[in-house]
Amino acid sequence: MAGEKGLVLLDFWVSPFGQRVRIALAEKGLPYEYAEEDLMAGKSDRLLRANPVHKKIPVLLHDGRAVNESLIILQYLEEAFPDAPALLPSDPYARAQARFWADYVDKKVYDCGSRLWKLKGEPQAQARAEMLDILKTLDGALGDKPFFGGDKFGFVDAAFAPFTAWFHSYERYGEFSLPEVAPKIAAWAKRCGERESVAKSLYSPDKVYDFIGLLKKKYGIE
Repeated sequence: MAGEKGLVLLDFWVSPFGQRVRIALAEKGLPYEYAEEDLMAGKSDRLLRANPVHKKIPVLLHDGRAVNESLIILQYLEEAFPDAPALLPSDPYARAQARFWADYVDKKVYDCGSRLWKLKGEPQAQARAEMLDILKTLDGALGDKPFFGGDKFGFVDAAFAPFTAWFHSYERYGEFSLPEVAPKIAAWAKRCGERESVAKSLYSPDKVYDFIGLLKKKYGIE
């Protein structure tokens, strides 16, 4: 990777973690090369060299140097490109709050959503209850603001927006209605989807649902 110039994103098309990086790059107006990793077939040598510890996407290469983990990449972009539009607010307390809620999304949503489609019976019911609690908590954190940071699309929105394409699957496997459970999050998801950065980075909810079906077949989940 030595000698590479500019930004290269190693990613997988449906990954919400990679998509949040794509959204951030678009919001900042930063050009980059997209390098698709076919994770269903295996992991490339390039990925394994770039992220030898976790061996996961996304990886952002900046002039050949690898930055790993999606939220760390978002914060790196804030610091490495200070002249680009900022996703984090300037106030230290507001920045801390944004990092807190992005971390909450990072630790809660994907893992719980995965358990919704992987599990059956009581374990799935527990995952459903947990997901409803997560969504209600985020609904409360959003409040009456258009976006998590206020009037402006920001760090938490970029981190959470990719999961809007997964809400349909979570609703189907969890047997709940997002507008009933978290109406403010449902409205926020619609607002996010109207942004060019989000619309161009995400795939349709139906395609995500079909992808989950492929994963269930791959792992022998009935």
